[in-house]
Amino acid sequence: MVETEKKIQIPEVITVKEFADRANLPVTVVISDLIKNGVLASINETIDFETASIIGVDLGLEVELEEKTQKVNAFKSEQKISSGKNMVFRPPVVTVMGHVDHGKTTLLDKIRETSVAAGESGGITQHISAYQVTLNKPKNKDLKNKTITFIDTPGHAAFSAMREHGTAITDIVVLIVAADDGVMPQTIEVIKQAQGNNVPLIVAINKTDLPDSDVTKIKQQLSEYDLVPEDWGGKTIMVEISAKSGLGVDNLLEMILLQAEIMDLKADPAETAVGIVIESHMERGAGPMATVLIENGTLRRGEPIAIGSAYGKVRILEDYRSEAIESAGPSTPVRIAGLKSLPDFGARLLAFSSEKEARENAFLAQEGHSSIKISTAKRIATEENNQETEKRELNLIVKADVVGSLEAIQKSLNEINSTDYGIKVIAEGVGPISDSDVTLARATKAIILGFRISIAGVAKHLAEKENIQTKIFQVIYELIDYAKEELANLLPPEIIEEELGNGKVLAIFRDDKKGFVAGGSVDNGKITTGDEIKFFQDKDEKYRTKILSLRREKSEVKESVSGTECGFSLPAGATVAAGDAYIAFKTIYKKRKIK
Repeated sequence: MVETEKKIQIPEVITVKEFADRANLPVTVVISDLIKNGVLASINETIDFETASIIGVDLGLEVELEEKTQKVNAFKSEQKISSGKNMVFRPPVVTVMGHVDHGKTTLLDKIRETSVAAGESGGITQHISAYQVTLNKPKNKDLKNKTITFIDTPGHAAFSAMREHGTAITDIVVLIVAADDGVMPQTIEVIKQAQGNNVPLIVAINKTDLPDSDVTKIKQQLSEYDLVPEDWGGKTIMVEISAKSGLGVDNLLEMILLQAEIMDLKADPAETAVGIVIESHMERGAGPMATVLIENGTLRRGEPIAIGSAYGKVRILEDYRSEAIESAGPSTPVRIAGLKSLPDFGARLLAFSSEKEARENAFLAQEGHSSIKISTAKRIATEENNQETEKRELNLIVKADVVGSLEAIQKSLNEINSTDYGIKVIAEGVGPISDSDVTLARATKAIILGFRISIAGVAKHLAEKENIQTKIFQVIYELIDYAKEELANLLPPEIIEEELGNGKVLAIFRDDKKGFVAGGSVDNGKITTGDEIKFFQDKDEKYRTKILSLRREKSEVKESVSGTECGFSLPAGATVAAGDAYIAFKTIYKKRKIK
């Protein structure tokens, strides 16, 4: 028998390993009990106090909340920009935004002379990427800084959440508008986001080399949203370019650098590093990997860090070209490995002098953590599953390759909701579909949807054996459309009664145990043998049935059209009287559509 402490104190968030250590239990025992309670957590993942209390009862423990005796650095995360003495000019952080197919990725490709667009699914950028470019020979030789940091965000409507993060972390937004297309809904969305965040906009009018381009029309449309070009007496920088040929691109870059100098963008590289996560994913051989933009200070390889509720040491530090570096200063995008768990998209990076400080700060950050929780399945309440409810819900388990995609998917799925139907995400995570995902899907009758990930061999075999539906997608809106289709399959069909003809009952000829025969007029349309028919008295429906047969004069007929009179046979016992109005109709069962 395993010896345990009867009473233990833990913080509000604790790793599975530390909980086992404090309880003096093998970690396998703790993980096993978590699984029994519907929580799939590995040794290094965190559980909250409520979950720990529940499994504590099973393990014969009295779990108490640890008193907070001190707050490490009292949430140093508010320290975004330093007031230090070593302030220097830093590269501007630029986000290129705009409507789908207006040329964002083509422009960024031209700037860095690569070809990203060809490798993207459906020609749509799926992830955030960040890199730096340096202007070698600018026309203005007095520029104090010649480097620009670019962040490329997706442009499809499903990526609204990503774009919101983009405007929140950027200094300048380059709004790209196609001269042959004009201002579109996502163009307006970007303008509002930038204006709402007080981020300067530079407009790149693209495709100006095409014969059907209309630059004047674009400027007129943008003026309606308070973006008046400088040559019209306004303050908005507008540059005519061709992302495909490179026409005007150098001029655009120089305008960005001039705007940055006007903004007097500075930072202190001598300070402790502060940054923000712009992407994260699990990488084979490296574990949790985060792409971080350093906002202030300098991050060094080997430093302890906390990123939201994740913490660790900077074991790998790479620049945007995946080349190892020893340190990274302000406005530098870097890739980091060495974290204990996967950080959330948009989480703040903080560097510390010790790993203990980093760990404690991560646990404090968890208290106010409202973002999606990665890798740990949500506990499913048995009582809730057993409740009968009129609301139809589609249970889903969602897995994605990176956190940014997962957040975009969640945002879109959350919008598919109404009083009588909705989508319930049972669990979500980053990485391949595992056998534990399949086990959870079986228990909750869920469908597993994956985005740009694989399914492990064991999991695939188990899913086939258990007949668990799994589906992998390369484009997010296709995943969303599939979820809508599956939800529609759960809903009762929309019942439509299509009117075929109407009229009035003129007389009752027979009403006994053998049958019922009435005579009536056909005022509109036509009525046919086998039609459904409903009768009304003073506009209130009183009875409905089917027409068994029709007669005109003494002959049986299949139908009777408008302007005629006929007799119709109904089942015995029909509650119909002379003077009743009637409508002949057919019932159409239409599959529901989810918007």
